[in-house]
Amino acid sequence: MRVIGLMSGTSYDAIDAAAADLRIEGDRIVLTPLGLLSREYPESLRAELASSLPPATTTLEQVCRLDTGIGQAFAGLAEQAVEQLCGGHADLIVSHGQTVFHWVEEGQVHGTLQLGQPAWIAEATGSTVVSDLRSRDVAAGGQGAPLVSIFDVLWLRGRSGTPVALNLGGIANITVVPSSEPIAFDTGPANALIDAVVRELIGGRSTFDADGVMAGRGRVHPELFKRLLAEPYYSRPAPKSTGKELFHLGYLAKAMTGLPEIAPDDLVATVTALTARTVADAVHAYGGTEVIAAGGGIRNPVLMHLLAQELRGIPLRSTDELGLPAAAKEAYAFAVLGFLTVNGLAGTVPSCTGARHASVLGSITPGLGALPIAAPPERVPVALHIE
Repeated sequence: MRVIGLMSGTSYDAIDAAAADLRIEGDRIVLTPLGLLSREYPESLRAELASSLPPATTTLEQVCRLDTGIGQAFAGLAEQAVEQLCGGHADLIVSHGQTVFHWVEEGQVHGTLQLGQPAWIAEATGSTVVSDLRSRDVAAGGQGAPLVSIFDVLWLRGRSGTPVALNLGGIANITVVPSSEPIAFDTGPANALIDAVVRELIGGRSTFDADGVMAGRGRVHPELFKRLLAEPYYSRPAPKSTGKELFHLGYLAKAMTGLPEIAPDDLVATVTALTARTVADAVHAYGGTEVIAAGGGIRNPVLMHLLAQELRGIPLRSTDELGLPAAAKEAYAFAVLGFLTVNGLAGTVPSCTGARHASVLGSITPGLGALPIAAPPERVPVALHIE
């Protein structure tokens, strides 16, 4: 089955489209990557999205406009991916959409909202679309995150030691795959605070710390670093999830209350060090023996250097070294989730999301032809192989 996964993370910097051939052979899923396309949001849509995210307030009119605008942006990239990566036909498109709110109270997720109306994708491409992948897990008592955990478990199970899959997006998350029951959770901010500080300090001329230049020039502010590490989220037991509802510019401003003015480079250095420390603490807490990283944060050499130091000898490598393009990892993971859905297979690992049971995920929007829905295979896949 030819499948396209569409993804925009919590950094909302771009939409990724990863195409793959997917099939089930015996008890394993075989994924053949076909390529990746990325497209930045139109600046007006990105600005509209940024101004509507927590802690800002918004209106139902604005939510409707965003749902349409994001859906159309996803549809435009999907149409391009069908032509350029799939030779003009895709059996299935899987859209994560854009997370705009993740409702967490006292560690329990009560709801999650991803915008990007899938009807626009189905109309533009003629392909069946699977979307709204997180809500079913939340309804089953889970965190709805990190949903990529099933991909990580299928892919990394069987490696020696305790491999840890790491994603450095706006929020950092890990999947720990020991020989026993796996676990997954959001560790805290990855790029969320870094990006927020850079956008504020540079006045919109840049949205991220390119090549870690600002962090590399700065020094960690000891008192602010101490205050940030005191955040109660870090000590909560897993499974757990978080988002920009917690880690935003106002959160950082509150932590700086009463401190003398901090130089911009030092501020960026401090929040970059926070990401490295909190990720490494989580890896150490669960006995990780190697870290396999993906996401936009791996392009920040200062962050990766600090993380390697904090890991204290635990190998740190990118998914590229294992045959999976790091830039496309999450988009491929969502392609697999949709593929599981149309094969009638569960897309969650309860020990990773905290749900009462595993669930078949998502909602299906028909395309122009027959639905690509298959009977569940005779054997439930227990492994993922990248060709």
